[in-house]
Amino acid sequence: MIEKIFISLNSILEQGSLWSLAACFLWGILSILLSPCHLASIPLIVGFVGHQGKISRKDAFLISFLFSFGILLTISIIGGVTSFAGRMLGDVGAAANYFVAVVFFAVGLLLLDVIKMPWSAPAGSAIKKKGLWGGFLLGLIFGIALGPCTFAYLAPLMAIAFKTGGSNVFYGAGLLILYGIGHCSVIVLAGTFTEVVQQYMDWNEKSLATLILRRICGVLIILAGLYMIYKS
Repeated sequence: MIEKIFISLNSILEQGSLWSLAACFLWGILSILLSPCHLASIPLIVGFVGHQGKISRKDAFLISFLFSFGILLTISIIGGVTSFAGRMLGDVGAAANYFVAVVFFAVGLLLLDVIKMPWSAPAGSAIKKKGLWGGFLLGLIFGIALGPCTFAYLAPLMAIAFKTGGSNVFYGAGLLILYGIGHCSVIVLAGTFTEVVQQYMDWNEKSLATLILRRICGVLIILAGLYMIYKS
């Protein structure tokens, strides 16, 4: 199925039309939904936002945005470093996967209320500082784990972007930007939707529903950590 999508994507991108730009945005969304590595970002951001307690929609959006921005920033840096070093794009070795797995275990245990984290702050102004920076830091760390997973989806897009970049720089850049927007939109939507549900259902950090949601996300994140170790 993924191979057919790859072929269709290449065909559309080579046309150089508005459909190509739309296809990049859609491919960014699919890069989250079709990849086990990226899919782990959903329970991660949902659990993290849910753990902040009852916050505003703006704060939930900002936390989710900074989380996704942190992922893209790390991916960009790793891609450049590994490319310069002559290694496969994004391949930072098994040690990085073990490191991220440890972080996943820590976050999972946090959501299960087994341990406390520095950014586990009470409601109020502390959320703006610790919650936002915590989300950004979590995104930076999570981006390390994505490595080859990300570039497997980016490879066909980058090939066409560089190919067309010589004749149309803006088109090539537009392809990559729209991919990034599509990629981030899923994460931002998931984190913001958590706050919307909390407000609509009148949940707070002590609600049973919130507790169950955190527990589920905690278990899923720990399983994602085990997956990181397995694929190492």
